[in-house]
Amino acid sequence: MTINIKGAPNYYACEENILDSLPARLAGLNWTNGLLIHGDASWKAASPFLDHIDLPVKRVAYNGQCTHAEAARLANIATGEAAQFIIGVGGGKVLDTAKAAADEAGLPVILIPTIISNCSPWASLSVFYDEAGNFVEYTIFPRSTFMLLVEPRLLLTTPAPYLIAGIGDTLAKWYEADVLTENMTDQPLAVQIARNAAKLCRDILIAEGDAAICSLQDKRADSSFLRVAETIIMAGGMVGGFGDEYGRIAGAHSIHNGLTRLPETHEQLHGNKVAYGILIQLALEGKFDEILTLLPFYRKLGLPTVLKELGVKGDLDRAMKITADGAVAPGESIHFMHVSSSDRVVEAMHRVETFVAANQGVTQ
Repeated sequence: MTINIKGAPNYYACEENILDSLPARLAGLNWTNGLLIHGDASWKAASPFLDHIDLPVKRVAYNGQCTHAEAARLANIATGEAAQFIIGVGGGKVLDTAKAAADEAGLPVILIPTIISNCSPWASLSVFYDEAGNFVEYTIFPRSTFMLLVEPRLLLTTPAPYLIAGIGDTLAKWYEADVLTENMTDQPLAVQIARNAAKLCRDILIAEGDAAICSLQDKRADSSFLRVAETIIMAGGMVGGFGDEYGRIAGAHSIHNGLTRLPETHEQLHGNKVAYGILIQLALEGKFDEILTLLPFYRKLGLPTVLKELGVKGDLDRAMKITADGAVAPGESIHFMHVSSSDRVVEAMHRVETFVAANQGVTQ
């Protein structure tokens, strides 16, 4: 058994004013020319923390989607500018694009997250979509992120729906790692670390997720907020970083990928679709008691439990078939669960719709 471990960035810090140290860190490496990639909204959020800092970079906005073509475009700009490094400032898609561009250009990447929505700041991979927003693939890179700098006050600009989606996405770490490893005998230590990190994700998010959302709304970077933020970014990233294929994705993310084939779900955040995917995965496993345990938490946070809550209207049978066909496409991670039948996924989706409707009154 070969496990490729990329457990952490080369350097990580989460503290107020950490961004002020960036010029000195660059100077210490003799890096005098870089490319800074950002989104429009992310730069608006980050500029109060970066405008006063003298960074030797050319700023370029990405086009709003992490595609292979966009990564290549930005890599070409970096090469043309003779950049020594790339900085990514933004949410998951910006950071994934920056990582991909840096890999293509053969450059180290520094990441500055502006929102808490997934483990992209930590993970040494990028998720690629096509121009229409349909999932294409994810690519694991040979090198970890060079530097990850987290400014807690910047994370307080996260819109609440993004934090909620981040909680949903990170909650899947446990359920997907569990189904991938529960029957493994003589687990390697790296897999045990990944599994423990995944369990930590579930326990912390269920215990403190709601408090962290309240802290965000009150603009307080208190202990609950920071613990949940680092759970999503750090612990979430460690699951795949140490577990490799045994700690990355299984059924929940395949359901997400299938849902991207429905145009009406494109406005839904990644983590919302993954959270729904958890329920379908659990139904495929026959773990309806666990679904019952999760329903009050989902309802409290506003995570989707049925297709209607993902914006799907009209012919649900058709939507289920399209989603299921995408979820079991060749190369999808749901096959690690020995699920290959689209009909089986459709059946699980129907069962979740019925089960949720029958348990509307469950609140705790």
